[in-house]
Amino acid sequence: MANKSVVIVGVGASRGLGAAVARRFAREGYRLVLLGRNGDKLDATVKELKDGGAFVDGVVGDVTDAALVSRVVMAAEAHGPLEAAVFNAGGNWPKGFLEMDAAFFEDMWRVNAFAGFTFAQAVLRLMVPRGRGSLLFTGASASLRGRANFAGFASAKAALRAVAQSAAREFGPKGVHVAHVIVDGMIDGERINTFLPQAKEQRGPDGLLDPDAIAENYWMLHAQARNAWTHEIDVRPWVETW
Repeated sequence: MANKSVVIVGVGASRGLGAAVARRFAREGYRLVLLGRNGDKLDATVKELKDGGAFVDGVVGDVTDAALVSRVVMAAEAHGPLEAAVFNAGGNWPKGFLEMDAAFFEDMWRVNAFAGFTFAQAVLRLMVPRGRGSLLFTGASASLRGRANFAGFASAKAALRAVAQSAAREFGPKGVHVAHVIVDGMIDGERINTFLPQAKEQRGPDGLLDPDAIAENYWMLHAQARNAWTHEIDVRPWVETW
């Protein structure tokens, strides 16, 4: 099918998961619409993709703005049938339980869970009538357990996982593949290499998750035959304890 499109929210630096997923779908000829909150990072990623021959639009904005997200989804649909949608937004910031105020806790929920819900609604309104499409969510080890100092993030990621499960059970029988990817470990991207530059050396060869390797799993989920769909997978480096 010509001019198939994919929308990805939560795209930043080129060396990041959102950009890696975009590259993977671009290799298959998909038209891309990307949403990110940092204009400089998103612009650089969009330029790199265009230089590689991709058809891509970038939109700078807040993923918790439901009206904006809906417009971004419709912009992708305008380029061709929306065949895949990826929710990769999220913030992972630690804060002690007693130091965490209501605003911080709610913001974690809004970025990770509420935004995932409103994104899914916008996407499903297009995919369900056609009876096809893939809706993919990025999760984390925090989706399954709460660590000390991460109550805000863990509660939000657990909520997103529940959103994904509910959507999968409701819309899988209607032809839409909903899947959740648990990323368990540090991603060898800009953020870790900026804030924890020693991590790569400490973990050793292949001790961090390669964003392009993770992206292969997103493509695999999208390409699965519907008689053998996977709802949830986890990816981690071989040295990661779990």
